Order: sequence, then structure tokens, then C-alpha cells
Amino acid sequence: MSLFGQEMTREDYDDYLAKFNANDSSFIEYYHTDVTLELSGSEIRGAKGIKDFYADVKKYIKETVEVTTYIYDGKQLAVEIPTTFEVIADWDNSFWGMDLKKGQVMRVISWGIYDIEDGKFKRIRTARYRMINDWQFEN
Repeated sequence: MSLFGQEMTREDYDDYLAKFNANDSSFIEYYHTDVTLELSGSEIRGAKGIKDFYADVKKYIKETVEVTTYIYDGKQLAVEIPTTFEVIADWDNSFWGMDLKKGQVMRVISWGIYDIEDGKFKRIRTARYRMINDWQFEN
């Protein structure tokens, strides 16, 4: 494993994603301290800023990210990531600008581009590619 080396292997990324999906806060080890995350029209700066953001979001949302496409050229990593967001606790005035109720689910496919420096994420840009279903209660 090349964690903290110059490269970001597929095994590294899979480990990062497993930690992220499990709500294991050690996923932050994959971020530079001065990383920038561009997410849905907002920008979060610093590893601590991202950790704090997700600590709040994950009180209400179980986020499960998969990878269907993985491309890495040694400096940038691009992924296609189908993602399921499941509301696990009512969330008034959520990150999405609306009240969410426990049991609602949203599924999207997004793209992520990661700039890699010293084997860590230095800049992350995300964009939603396809809405599978907006927030809804499942049967």
C-alpha cells in the first residue's frame, strides 16, 4: 500500500472509500492539510474543515459511494461514483436546503476529479452527472 507515498493506488482509493462509507473518521488521512473540496457550489478548505463538514452531515445521512470508473495518470484521479444518500435522522434545513425526514433516499451518479500531491488529495472537484431518484421514501 502506498499511503502517503507519491502515488495513489487503486487499493489506496478503495481503502479511503471503505473508511468514508463506514463513517470512519480516519478517511481524513488521505487529505492534505490544505486540501480544497469543491462540492455543490460550495468550497470547503482544509482537512479539518472537510472532517467537520462530514461529521455534521453523517449525523443525518448514511452516504454509500461506489466506483464504476477509475482513471489515474499519476497526478489526477477521475472517478464515476454512484452514490446513495439515506436519511438516518430528521434534518431540518439540511445541506440540500430543505428539510429531510428519516427514511428518505436519494441516488445520484457523480464524477470526481482529485488532484494528487504526495499521495494525498490536494484538490477535489465534484459534479453530479445523473439523478437516479431525488429524495423519496422507498417502499
